[in-house]
Amino acid sequence: MAGTADRTGRAGAAGRAEAARRAGVRDWWRARREAAHRDAGMTTSEYAVGTIAAAGFAAVLYKIVTSGAVSGALESVIGKALDAPF
Repeated sequence: MAGTADRTGRAGAAGRAEAARRAGVRDWWRARREAAHRDAGMTTSEYAVGTIAAAGFAAVLYKIVTSGAVSGALESVIGKALDAPF
């Protein structure tokens, strides 16, 4: 009979191994879905922390850019760019 297991049971063992692999993949996806549902409430706090961090970074960057040395360097670069011959 073609396609059936021989006396050693190799085809049966291969089939069981494939079924176990599929079950493992199914369990992995199920765990991912459950984890996604558990983390659903954390997005608001993550956005809040990200917004606070961005505002803090913007304040530091503003202080650096408006300092005398950086402001003078930027004015110099812009002045050279505007005076460049075409």
